[in-house]
Amino acid sequence: MPKYILTIGLEVHAQLTTRSKMFCGCPVEFGAEPNTLTCPTCLGLPGALPVLNEGAIEKTILTGMMLGCTTPPVVKWDRKNYFYPDMPKNYQITQFDLPLCLGGGVPLYDLAYPKDAQKTIANPGKVVKLTRIHLEEDVAKSTHHDKFTTIDFNRAGTPLMEIVSDPDIDSAEEAVAYLNSLRQILIYGGVSDADMEKGQMRADVNISVRPEGQKELGVKIELKNINSMSAIRRAIKAETERQIDVLEGRNPEKLVQSTRRWDDDAGVTTKMRDKEDSHDYRYFPDPDLIPLRTESLVTRIRPLVPELPHEKRARFESDYGCSAYDADVLASEKELAAYYEAAVAVNTQVPAKKLANWVINDLLGLLKDTEGGINACPVKPEALSELVAVVEAGKISNNQAKEVFAEMFANGGSASNIIKAKGFEQVSDTGALEAIVDQIIASNPEKVAEVKGGNEKAMNWFTGQAMKASQGKANPKIVTEIVRKKVLG
Repeated sequence: MPKYILTIGLEVHAQLTTRSKMFCGCPVEFGAEPNTLTCPTCLGLPGALPVLNEGAIEKTILTGMMLGCTTPPVVKWDRKNYFYPDMPKNYQITQFDLPLCLGGGVPLYDLAYPKDAQKTIANPGKVVKLTRIHLEEDVAKSTHHDKFTTIDFNRAGTPLMEIVSDPDIDSAEEAVAYLNSLRQILIYGGVSDADMEKGQMRADVNISVRPEGQKELGVKIELKNINSMSAIRRAIKAETERQIDVLEGRNPEKLVQSTRRWDDDAGVTTKMRDKEDSHDYRYFPDPDLIPLRTESLVTRIRPLVPELPHEKRARFESDYGCSAYDADVLASEKELAAYYEAAVAVNTQVPAKKLANWVINDLLGLLKDTEGGINACPVKPEALSELVAVVEAGKISNNQAKEVFAEMFANGGSASNIIKAKGFEQVSDTGALEAIVDQIIASNPEKVAEVKGGNEKAMNWFTGQAMKASQGKANPKIVTEIVRKKVLG
């Protein structure tokens, strides 16, 4: 049996976080009553003229800068002609040969891969090359019912970036990593909320399969508008198997350039239509929108490029001593990284590595079942810093600290008040602790002999007895030091 090479290219559509639409002043909102956020321009009525949204252009250029793209000195808008109910003027205003961004790439972050694939990444550190990013207007939302279709024009005209990759993705797992990494970067830049459930980020997947050794790419099949990461992974695997079955004669279909729909319930792709080439859309420059010179925009936007996830991750490792994994987790969400840095800034005497451990191992565990995530966290950064400082000072044990933390998460409040209410503060007075240790030593000469004989576990036994005698309030570190001094000299 021949082996096959899978090649994937992605076209990601991301709505921009602007207050108004691309070519008119209608507001951009999610969840409004259908067909209430419209005007003659976004409805495509005769005589209505478009006006460029400067903020959308700026956010697109910023996206290009974050992804290492270049911006041509002159860009323009074009009309893409097609006939469909979601675009009543029968063309879409988009960009063809002079888009806002060219080239660039998306780095694939390790934690952006599906969890079951993170230990077997084929190409660690891979950067997927981009072809272009262009800016266009979104179409209306079509909802297909059993016997009819409804159209909501609230979405029509929303500024939409189309981010087009090269055919540079080798597996379904890399495709998921690409989308998750891209989403992180868009959110870091504040250019898009990129919520797939709300349709703010959608992906068309171009798939081709060819026998190993064949240089030419196989027939390109497009899977349209898949709206979740898990569905994209399943769709790619199913379509890959279908194409291999066709190539090997197990499926009587022919591979022709086409657009297919993914049926997630049935786990199959079905043909929608033959895929058009660019000339089928009869692109031509929009006569209502003049070309735009970009030099002044590029100069103004360049200082706005934020620290990106991979840059923040590297800084967390170098400045805070985080492990590569911990830095990955903390930098994976913009708000989580901000929370962690706010906690670190409260008290420079608290080890940043210990704070990272508490955020990752304790805080994130409780946040899994909390609506709103880190933004709704009841434990403020300064409260977490206070708790870790108390533990580091030896005033309470780790187990006690976890109980205090759980109380802080459930009911709020400061660590010091909860510690006082629970009577948790440890005894660190050496005089009081020496009295306890002296009594235990006097009552257990056989254990003293074991310690002198080199039995380290017997040393821990003394510490445990002291903890019992003090009802858990003895500072175990100090107790161990006292035992060592009194028994071993």
